Amino acid sequence: MAKPKLTGLGRGLDAILVDSDYSSGDSISSVRINDVEPNKNQPRKVFQQEELEALSDSIVKYGVISPITVRQAGDRYIIIAGERRWRAARMAGLSEIPVIIISADDKKAAEIALVENIQRSDLNPVEEAQAYAALIEQYGLTQEEVAEQIGKSRSSVTNALRLLDLPDVALALLAAGKLSAGHAKVLLGLKDAKKLAEAAQKVADSELSVRETEKLVKQLCAQPKPEKELPPIDYTRALETAIQDKIGRTVKIKQNGAKSSITIGFSDNNDLETVLRLLCGDDFVNSL
Repeated sequence: MAKPKLTGLGRGLDAILVDSDYSSGDSISSVRINDVEPNKNQPRKVFQQEELEALSDSIVKYGVISPITVRQAGDRYIIIAGERRWRAARMAGLSEIPVIIISADDKKAAEIALVENIQRSDLNPVEEAQAYAALIEQYGLTQEEVAEQIGKSRSSVTNALRLLDLPDVALALLAAGKLSAGHAKVLLGLKDAKKLAEAAQKVADSELSVRETEKLVKQLCAQPKPEKELPPIDYTRALETAIQDKIGRTVKIKQNGAKSSITIGFSDNNDLETVLRLLCGDDFVNSL
């Protein structure tokens, strides 16, 4: 059987499959569906139930038109590409599923799975970024090499990887489709993780557009105006006023270190005696 034409991104699946000993002489086999298991390193983590049900209904009517790609591990088959079809086929009650068996190591299997999912637009932004990170961290690819494999610019890969800097709350909203990659890129302008998480939740709850999100982030990034500093309290004047209110006379306090003084105005001796009685009491004045 002629090799299916698989094109799309970067080098494409054609080139990667050639590297994996997939030749034009390989054929489609049919294996027991229970002998097939998903790849634990599959980049796609989220499978929408409604999509699976729709695909399952199609499989009931027409069968699995496109075989899944697997590699053999003993008497088991590990899915490299096509887990969604495998899940839907199980839901449809199939006992067997068509497969293309290839020889591929972990690195090559990861590359094939990533490219296949991107070509089908099956990955959400978080899954895509995590898949890039896995190729870099686990298999030693550079960002440039990842970009070449998937047919995107290096800056696209770099921007995708930046999404992994989001706090968990924002990542969950992004993976669930409550935020877009555009929203996430804007939110990364907030350097405070708590503010970012709160802003992400607000964007999702209020269904803000990217433009509205830009305005929100700009507001949150704006430096608050410092509160106007109140003039220091003049305790000397306050004390003067308190004494004046008590004795009903003019009072002046002058602070000058050891030569500080307090001056109380009075009109005559009788007035002085009144002041002394107010300040020191009758016993003090009578003892004079």
